[in-house]
Parts: sequence; C-alpha cells; structure tokens
Amino acid sequence: MTLNDKIAVVTGAGKGIGAAIARRLAHDGCAVAVNYARDEAAARQVVQDIERAGGKAVAVQADVGNPAAMPALFDAAEAAFGPVDILVNNAGMMRLSPLAEAADTDFDDHCAINLGGTFRGMREGAKRLRNGGRIISVSSSVVGFYQPGYGLYAATKAGIEALTHVLAKELGPRGITVNAISPGPVETEFFMRGKSEELVASIMRMIPLGRLGRPNDIASAVAFLAGPESGWINGQTIRANGGAV
Repeated sequence: MTLNDKIAVVTGAGKGIGAAIARRLAHDGCAVAVNYARDEAAARQVVQDIERAGGKAVAVQADVGNPAAMPALFDAAEAAFGPVDILVNNAGMMRLSPLAEAADTDFDDHCAINLGGTFRGMREGAKRLRNGGRIISVSSSVVGFYQPGYGLYAATKAGIEALTHVLAKELGPRGITVNAISPGPVETEFFMRGKSEELVASIMRMIPLGRLGRPNDIASAVAFLAGPESGWINGQTIRANGGAV
C-alpha cells in the first residue's frame, strides 16, 4: 500500500502504540505530525527515526485534554505539510480503581483526555480533513472484557466507539471513512506498568494466540484502515486482541 503525498496527524505518538503508528504511516509514505503532551524527547526521537528512514515528520506539542489543542495541532500540521488527510486519535490515559473508590478527578481526567480528546479530534477532523480522508480512533478491548477496576476507562472507550459509528454516517458523503481499532493487551510501557510477571502470564493465558500484542500489530491494522484498500470499511470497530474477546 502507498500513502504517498498524504498528511497524517497521530496523537500521543511519542511512545508505544502511537509511536509505532507514526513510524508505520511514514513508512507507507505519509508526512506525519507526531503529537506529544509532555515528553518532547521521545517525540523528537520518533521524528528522527522517521527522517533517518527517508520520511517526513514534525513533533507537535499539544495536550488533547485542553480544548485549544486540536485546532493548534491541525494548524501546525498544515503549516509543515499542508491539509490533513488522516487523523489517528491515539492519545489516552488509564487510572484503575473500583468504581466505589474512584475520585471525581479520576472521572474528569478520563473524560477530558480519552473521550474529550477524541471528540475534539473528530470535530476538528470533520471540519478540516480533505475529502476521501480517514479518521481512526483507538478504543480498547476492555469494551468487551469489562473487567473490575476498568469502569471509567471502559466507559470512555465505549463512548469513542459510539462517536465513531455516528461520525461515519455524517462524513460518508465526503468519502471520509471513520473507524476505530480496539487493541487487546499490548506489550508497552503503558500496559506493563505495575503488573507482576504472574499477572502478565495470566493475561497471556486468556489470549488464544498465546502472546501479548506488539505495537506493530496495532500499527499494521491502523495502516490498513488508513490506506486505499479499506475504502469500503466505515463505521466499524476492529478488535485486534489475538482472539481474547
């Protein structure tokens, strides 16, 4: 597949899944705006990796939890490369606790970053993506697992899937497809933080393929949804989780 001359914005692209997505889209021909919230060094490393491989990228700071972030992010991408074709809403946060113990700030932060950031990305993309573009948002297979402790996180990810279905119908007349990718357990710093070897082993036993996902597993699925061969796939959530749910 080729995405030559396409412009992509990837939120939360300094590390983990987002970094893998940015590198893969650049490999396929996109110029990529690599968004980060705080870790500038990590984002600039992703940009350097892309440039060393012959691609084009720019690091753009913007906290998607801030309502002003998305217009500024699109402005920066357009200033660097031109009008945007592909938006990947990847940035997110997760803070686990039983619902009875969740603080109001936990609720507010999940809503602001996971759901609010994706909503504002979709809204900006709906206004500014070129016709025939792609919007791909990262949900989670916890929408399906519904495990204890994941209530706030799962709720915001379920909201992302609902927005995906609606926006797909709204933007269809412009040839813009809107889909979500729903990763299962992926071996990233984000996922592994605070988990014992025993817990990770128990999670792996839930996956028929017998391993954790890798960032490139998700990046490959996103690249497909971003490319020309996925043009008839719209308003869908694709679960990339090794068959766990």
